[in-house]
Amino acid sequence: MVNAVLVQGSQSEYDDQPGVSYHFPKRYLRRMEECVGDWVTFFSPVKDTGVSKEARGAFFAVAQIERIIADAKLADHFYAVYVPNTYAGFANPVPRQMLGRFLEPAMSGKDGKANVGVALQAVRHIPFSAFQEIAELGWKEIEIELPRYDEIDSKRKGVAEDQTPFEYDVERKIVAELVNRKVRDVRFRGSVLMAYNKTCAVTGWSFVNGGGRAEVEGAHIKPVAEKGPDTIDNGLALSGTVHWMFDRGLISISANDEILISRKVNDLDGVKRIINPTGKLIRPKRPEHQPHPAFIEWHRTRFGFAA
Repeated sequence: MVNAVLVQGSQSEYDDQPGVSYHFPKRYLRRMEECVGDWVTFFSPVKDTGVSKEARGAFFAVAQIERIIADAKLADHFYAVYVPNTYAGFANPVPRQMLGRFLEPAMSGKDGKANVGVALQAVRHIPFSAFQEIAELGWKEIEIELPRYDEIDSKRKGVAEDQTPFEYDVERKIVAELVNRKVRDVRFRGSVLMAYNKTCAVTGWSFVNGGGRAEVEGAHIKPVAEKGPDTIDNGLALSGTVHWMFDRGLISISANDEILISRKVNDLDGVKRIINPTGKLIRPKRPEHQPHPAFIEWHRTRFGFAA
């Protein structure tokens, strides 16, 4: 098994399925097969005009590869299917170069420039140390209290001095954080709130207490239980009550951003009063953070709303 960088553009001609699979040609099959069972990070092309300037030429997500399957419709093409509920988007894009150093070692070329031969490859193997650094930087700005991992606790019983964890223990900790539901939930909420500037996408409310904690919550459009990914484009910043209504299908969103109200609502006037004056969804600023149409459509269909 080996870690890798997968190049994925917002306007790609490939049949990538959001949060589910990565589509690629046969020339990368051997490399992708070596990644099965391990983690990969996704990279946005430098010239990708479908995302913000900050997101171009940057790492933006991680996932664990479960298996490789052939494309039944297109010859010599394949899908790398992710392990369910492992795909997660970063709170902020991680630039490929920091302090004059490429995070991807093989990318370093002459005179500090990118190695063009490497840059043109859509699938690139990387050492675990590089993957670890990228993954940690992806959520660096979110302050979270991670659960305790006893297996890597340096102050073990019967040992007087601090211990330096084995590399295997460090890797196990990173992977444990990536799959831990509590950690993923906190990272998802923090990422969504940053994207929406702590503002409810339905009401426009932006309540923050004295300690700086926002009232608004991070809501999955397509729930994790339905294999929805922990990504900003599958999230909405919603006030607590609105989140409750959205999860139960009492409100949804139309294809043109109108807030839809279910016929099952018993206080129609009350719901209308809390919706922002435009009657439409308040979107985040960055293009890569926009709610994905596929997830919005899923929610409407799930709860019986017309398009």
